[in-house]
Amino acid sequence: MVKKQATLKTFVSDIPKNIFSGFVVSLIALPLGLGLALASEAPPIAGIISAIVGGVVVALVGGSHVTITGPGNGLVVVLLSAITTLAAGDLQQGYLYTLAAIVISGLLMILLGFLRLGILSDFFPSSAIQGMLAAIGIGIFAKQFHVMFGNLSLQGSTIDLLLEIPNTCWNFFHDDQNQIAAIVGLLSLGIMGCYSKIRNRFFQLIPAPMWIVVLAVGMSYYYNLISTTPYPIAKELLINIPKNILGNLAFPDFSIIGTSQFINVVISITLISSIESLLSIKAVDKLDPLARRSNTNKDLKALGLASSISGFLGGLNVVTVIARSSVNSNNGATNRSANFFHASFLVLFLFLFQEQLRKIPLPALAAILVYTGYKLADPKNISKIVRIGKEQLLIFSTTLIVTLYTNLILGIFSGILITFVIHVIVNKSLFDFTRNILKPNVLMYKEADEKQNYYVSVVNFCTFLNYSKLKSKLDQIPEDQDVIVDFSRCSFVDHTVMENLNNYMSTFTSKGGHFEVIGLDLHGADTNHPFAMRRISATKRMAARNLTKRQKSLQSIANDFHWNYQPFRKKPFPLLKDFGFFKTKSILKIKNVLYNEHCTLFDVLYTEGEFIAKQVVRSTMMHIKLDIKAPFFTLDRDGLFEYIYHLTGYKDIPIKGHPDFSKRFFLYGNDQKAIESFFTDELVLFFESNTYYHIEATDAGLLIVHKERLASVKEIKALGDFSIRLHDIIEKIKQPILC
Repeated sequence: MVKKQATLKTFVSDIPKNIFSGFVVSLIALPLGLGLALASEAPPIAGIISAIVGGVVVALVGGSHVTITGPGNGLVVVLLSAITTLAAGDLQQGYLYTLAAIVISGLLMILLGFLRLGILSDFFPSSAIQGMLAAIGIGIFAKQFHVMFGNLSLQGSTIDLLLEIPNTCWNFFHDDQNQIAAIVGLLSLGIMGCYSKIRNRFFQLIPAPMWIVVLAVGMSYYYNLISTTPYPIAKELLINIPKNILGNLAFPDFSIIGTSQFINVVISITLISSIESLLSIKAVDKLDPLARRSNTNKDLKALGLASSISGFLGGLNVVTVIARSSVNSNNGATNRSANFFHASFLVLFLFLFQEQLRKIPLPALAAILVYTGYKLADPKNISKIVRIGKEQLLIFSTTLIVTLYTNLILGIFSGILITFVIHVIVNKSLFDFTRNILKPNVLMYKEADEKQNYYVSVVNFCTFLNYSKLKSKLDQIPEDQDVIVDFSRCSFVDHTVMENLNNYMSTFTSKGGHFEVIGLDLHGADTNHPFAMRRISATKRMAARNLTKRQKSLQSIANDFHWNYQPFRKKPFPLLKDFGFFKTKSILKIKNVLYNEHCTLFDVLYTEGEFIAKQVVRSTMMHIKLDIKAPFFTLDRDGLFEYIYHLTGYKDIPIKGHPDFSKRFFLYGNDQKAIESFFTDELVLFFESNTYYHIEATDAGLLIVHKERLASVKEIKALGDFSIRLHDIIEKIKQPILC
């Protein structure tokens, strides 16, 4: 009860912030809603209906926190194609058929939510999604560029429209008919491009799209009230909003519901709506000041319900939109009420400022969409993708080209197919790659030690095809905990997984937790990008050139400790065979060596067992070279090892005056007297007050074993500090008391 009261009190106290944020977002949503509807060949009011219905419904029953919903960029191409083709060119009838498809699509999204398919976005390669978004951006740009110059009649495919751009620019200089309208469009584009560079805080209070609306409407009033010259923009280039909005609502026509063309439109709308919304939700969660996770399945159901209602009322699809959600978060929104207030302000604008809205030139709205399309297809994205890997450019380009020449469904599935083919080629085995798709490949447990790390081990391979298995485990872990994800037993990790893990790292860091990926040091990558795909079969030269994030961190640790660092070691450590720990083990490889005059920290790959029981183990250890002769001993925590040592005839050596130490640790060796002398009060206190490690002493020095797994960067820092302090204490022990 107390918690509910506190929550209600917080909600009430946050209302002013959410009202303000909702108002700012509505200033952006108004022109964008009108523009996106016009870009889809739908009535302008359809975009506003979508934003209003989405804001109300998702605010009431959604599963996200600071997202904003309404018409989205990604659906413009799909809706435009549907409206212009479903009725063989009859735009009004095509719009009614499209409304029916929107209603059915909403019902399918509700079903996806109930089937808990919010994980759908995890099955799409990141580069394929980037290619799809770029294709959408090019489609928006190609259509709206001509509208920005006052040309509403030009039709054709995206490629045809792109080829017509030079003619449109030529006509601007040689045709006076729509020149003023084109100038308004170009000035609006200039405002969109220069807005972020103007640092005046008063200017920044009004979003760029609303500045365009204000100036365009102000221009209309200037010509009507002050200037003697008639308004220079033709009526057909102004927004057409019916005077009686409620009396002019359009309703869906379901008469072609069974046709293949209609079904294809429904699938396209559902696919793009779901992908765009799920990706946006994931992105906005990272912007949430409280770092909360959205319930994607609940949000899918809410978005589906909102889309169906919007379609019945003549509106467009309702999706989660990243740009408006970002503005919402940046203006202090704390919960879903901001989405509701954004919808409420849109209702006020619609009924109080209808006359002003009718004065907005279409070229001004088209300029907003031209800028939006350009940002989606920004050429800079290509250079970013190339830096990740050339194969990612192939995936991106394939998705982009197929989408431009066919449709979004074929485009995204071509991206999935080419990604799968590349993965098979890289791994050089279709059988090995496909047989592990359905196998459980993730093990997670909480380590039973003082640090209580969550340890997640991934085996075989991890790609977009089975990433959901890893994601389901990671989502179970509280974000304020320490997590170690180990890929040392995984032969292949793709770009999509690497990118998603980076998102987890950011989330855990913001919540006070620690998220670290280990085990990729044996993998190679084609580039030095942290999101590059990595494979165990890569050459050592490739791996040496492109170090992992962990290896770069080890280099930094070496610099901090004034040690040396070798990512790869060609010469073995023969002295390791002098330790009992390696008597029955075969050392395969040593990597990531940090060392100074006395201490050497390293990752070691070794085998234990024989034949079918043979197992490959990767671990992090420390060797300390001593200037004094220490007795042979092994120090372990009390427990399982004690039972094993008793079976082999060893006895626990008690240290007088330290009963707690004798209870917590198992200490054994051949020379009990020398061991008792060696374990001074200072040394015993040191072991009692520090993290537990397995320690073995021989003539070769001390071997300190962390765990039978690779250590995280955080654990390596602790192990290095532990070893330095242990060496200093042992060096104080005088030779006379030793054997």
